[in-house]
Amino acid sequence: MYGLIGFPLSHSFSPAFFAAKFQQLRIEASYELFPLQQVADFKQLRSRRPKLKGLNVTIPYKEQIIPYLDELSPEASAIQAVNCIQFRDGKLIGHNTDAWGFEFSLIPYLPAGDHRALVFGTGGSSKAICYVLTKHQIPYHLVSRTAREGILEYRQIDAHRLATATILINSTPVGMHPEVDEELPLPYDALDKGHFLFDLVYNPLETKFLKRGRIRGAYCKNGLEMLYLQAEKSWHLWNPDFF
Repeated sequence: MYGLIGFPLSHSFSPAFFAAKFQQLRIEASYELFPLQQVADFKQLRSRRPKLKGLNVTIPYKEQIIPYLDELSPEASAIQAVNCIQFRDGKLIGHNTDAWGFEFSLIPYLPAGDHRALVFGTGGSSKAICYVLTKHQIPYHLVSRTAREGILEYRQIDAHRLATATILINSTPVGMHPEVDEELPLPYDALDKGHFLFDLVYNPLETKFLKRGRIRGAYCKNGLEMLYLQAEKSWHLWNPDFF
């Protein structure tokens, strides 16, 4: 048994993805959604589901789950956010496969040259993004609703600042189904074909953030490939004997 913890979970693609994988591999397994109203409910989940072999973690528990784990992988330790739990030798090991998924769905598509990024959001997903940007020596600024040390707020993102960034990354749920009319408060008229917009949201496939960029000629990409890549990486960690 495998599954996903978070709250809420109505938007998840994971059950269908893993059901198809189980059928392809001809194995008897299940993948279930486990909405936890608080992270402390994780202990009860483990006792109720002794056959669990692996879990994914989504908002809002990517950071809160860490105290409940026995170990962290080097990436998860550096990022301080977990989206995959491996059950191994009686221990719970936290991994971050978001970083893997993001890296290989963004970096190969970037044109040559110097890049600067704006990362919208400061949650667990943004930490994985910043880890990858740092790895590839791409300077970035974090942007949130409230400014604090090292973090900009949206009203500081004027046309000049937007024009000097080449990569814009939305790591927030803004624009996700069912709130599809929501959009980040940005001066979109400053965008052009020199910009690359990446949205971790994949439902809908084109958020208003991406649509605004596409209209201005920017290269746009949603989070669907990242989602598949991180899911495949999770499966690899749970079942290394398949590889």
